Amino acid sequence: MSFVVTCFLISWIVGAIAVASNPSPFFGALGLVMVAGVGCGVLVEYGSPFLALILFLIYLGGMLVVFAYSAALAAEPYPESWLNPAIVVYMCCYAVVVMVGVSMFWHEWGGVFSGSADEWGPFNVFRADNGGVAVMYAEGGWMLVVGAGVLLLTLFVVLELTRGLSRGTLRAV
Repeated sequence: MSFVVTCFLISWIVGAIAVASNPSPFFGALGLVMVAGVGCGVLVEYGSPFLALILFLIYLGGMLVVFAYSAALAAEPYPESWLNPAIVVYMCCYAVVVMVGVSMFWHEWGGVFSGSADEWGPFNVFRADNGGVAVMYAEGGWMLVVGAGVLLLTLFVVLELTRGLSRGTLRAV
């Protein structure tokens, strides 16, 4: 299990570097889907498949619809790809920053990949995932409201960023 989680986390870092280094929204969408899928894969490995499914559906259903709409408004005739020399330099710089961070904190990460919530054996009354869903709706309902507000704010920020200088976001497409 540790090997699979390590591969997922390395893939997550590669996807995050792909998103951070690319100025074109078309190629950034692939990195965003990769980061979301791999992050949900980590959650599945740690014993919460329902939470991973819900997060993946909410992310893809909500945020990528906004992303697709804003990418359609900010369409570039010749988008830059990951093979552009300037983008490769950005990717290498981000990779160096990640390697420096890993080298600084490597000794503190010894037990991070050590187990899942389902490895408690006979001490489980029910799965940790099911109990977490109940707590999320019972005691964490205010957090769902805050999350919905943050998604609404993100919608307005993305639409304002893609508005441009002279045209509004509600133009005829």
